[in-house]
Amino acid sequence: MKKILLLFGGNSYEHEISCKSAKTILENIDKNKFDITPVGIHKHSWYIFNDNLDLLTQNKWLEGHIQKIDNIIEFIKQFDKVFPIIHGNDGETGDLSGLFNLFNIPYVGSNIKGHSISYDKEITKIICSYHNIPQVPYITLHKNKKIKKINLDFPVIIKPSSCGSSIGINIANNYKELNKCIKTAFKYDNKIIIEKFIKARELECAILEKNNKIIPSIIGEIKSKNTFYDYESKYILDSNLIIPANLPNNIIKQIQDYSSQIFKILSLKDLSRIDFLYDIDSNKIYFNEVNTIPGFTSISMYPQLLNHQGISIKELITILLK
Repeated sequence: MKKILLLFGGNSYEHEISCKSAKTILENIDKNKFDITPVGIHKHSWYIFNDNLDLLTQNKWLEGHIQKIDNIIEFIKQFDKVFPIIHGNDGETGDLSGLFNLFNIPYVGSNIKGHSISYDKEITKIICSYHNIPQVPYITLHKNKKIKKINLDFPVIIKPSSCGSSIGINIANNYKELNKCIKTAFKYDNKIIIEKFIKARELECAILEKNNKIIPSIIGEIKSKNTFYDYESKYILDSNLIIPANLPNNIIKQIQDYSSQIFKILSLKDLSRIDFLYDIDSNKIYFNEVNTIPGFTSISMYPQLLNHQGISIKELITILLK
């Protein structure tokens, strides 16, 4: 039986989402094949968690039965594989991948290069643009740089360049709103992206790598309760997920082809979720962003897309841990 270390928590704004993802994995992993140990990270300290899983969704796992790990490296060396379900900083930045590489510890997910490139939206855009993958017009702004005019028509959408779960993202309809949104975005990153906002359908494709073969899923659509798919509409208002999305066959194929291509050119591994915008008026697809450690919560699009394609979450976890 394989010994698996499940890492959750972390030091990003997505800590709570990671805890919920961990609960889903713990509830669905094949316990006949895997002996799993959940370990939470909080302020760079690591703790074995051994308590009621409901504490994970209540964000109270630190109040449960936990045991601090003193020698982290020696501890993780005893496992056959690590499953880091840490969204945002530490996980999707590639920092944990670097740690595992140093000590030759097998793990689920992309290497340092894949994570770090994908976590920076500007770098991702530059690489995808080089490969002629269509994107919405945008500009980049660094902290402490003044902005008087932008070469984009309002409305625009402002987002931190390196942050997930739609945190710090807002829409501006004029320069007064723009400056306010810029200040908000800079709370989360020193570099921000300002994009032309288009009224479009929000579509997502899951990628699973199985036996060195890239498998793109069917396409899912998000019907956001808000103007766009922000943090509130993702995790509080329960926006509708439509699986499969009602799309023309050529658009489905286009998204799947782009998703597979992006997975390759960004040097990703094992899994990812790749998001697109579909402008119905122009009948055009635009690449939006990539998530190298997509959510595994009970409402997350990634496992639901693959489940609809005949891969249950138990089977999905087994594939990733092989």
